[in-house]
Amino acid sequence: MEASNLQAAGTGPKMGAMRGFKPGRILLDGVLLLLSFLMLTPFLWIFSTSLRLPKDSFSLPPAIFPTAWHIGNYAEVFAKVPFFDFISNSMKICLIIVLGHIFISSMAAFAFSRIDFPGRNALFLIFLSGLMIPGQVTIIPQFILMSKLGLVDTHLALILPGLINPFGIFMIRQTMMSISSAYDEAAYMDGASRIWVFLKVILPMSYPAVAVTSVISFIGHWNDFFRPLIFLNSFEKMTLPIGMTALTGAFGTGNLSAILAGVTLSLIVPLLFYIFGQKYLLDGITAGGLKM
Repeated sequence: MEASNLQAAGTGPKMGAMRGFKPGRILLDGVLLLLSFLMLTPFLWIFSTSLRLPKDSFSLPPAIFPTAWHIGNYAEVFAKVPFFDFISNSMKICLIIVLGHIFISSMAAFAFSRIDFPGRNALFLIFLSGLMIPGQVTIIPQFILMSKLGLVDTHLALILPGLINPFGIFMIRQTMMSISSAYDEAAYMDGASRIWVFLKVILPMSYPAVAVTSVISFIGHWNDFFRPLIFLNSFEKMTLPIGMTALTGAFGTGNLSAILAGVTLSLIVPLLFYIFGQKYLLDGITAGGLKM
């Protein structure tokens, strides 16, 4: 009897391990690993080429790692263009847009989700229809408006249109809609004002959605090439994506390795922004998936 129990105890974990073995899961993990590698390959090539000698930038067959490491490409970036000025311009524009965008979007989302007024849903649908309009369609009216306001070739021409985005309002509103109204009622019974309920109760519970909106907004405006190209004329006011094109023009040598060194440096800020907001970003995406 004891022997049979020992045998069963010895084989139990093995049988459990066999039952836990799922070939489909291993195949899925392998596919995801392959896709991850394919997505990281361009970044690996950019970083690798930024450390090559200029004559090796177009070597065939292409090598994964440089045969000779050359960090002088990074020094050339700082020597040829005012890189820190471009970084400062982009940071100022993006941070102001993100803060203003979150402030306006969260207030609008609170109104659309917690305040019952006539035509609320119809107005929200009309406002949400702005997502179906491509940005290129509105660029000419925006330019005419900014020109009449005297804001062309200023950073305000980029900041003001970026403060309002239907996607941010939609994202935060959906999260606020999932919060029980019991929190509002309890706060109102304690004598809280509507603005207090918004700032102290509803907004803190919507931080995951706010984080998702912040990261998407920051990265989107950081990488924006089209609107700065239209609105900015002065070299010293240019954002990083526009300013880096100087490396291929009259201010640079056309050195591909130096250009990709600048690209590598420009990736650092959005990468850090994503890393610090990753926890809230994943929480927001997970919460959104659970609500669906």
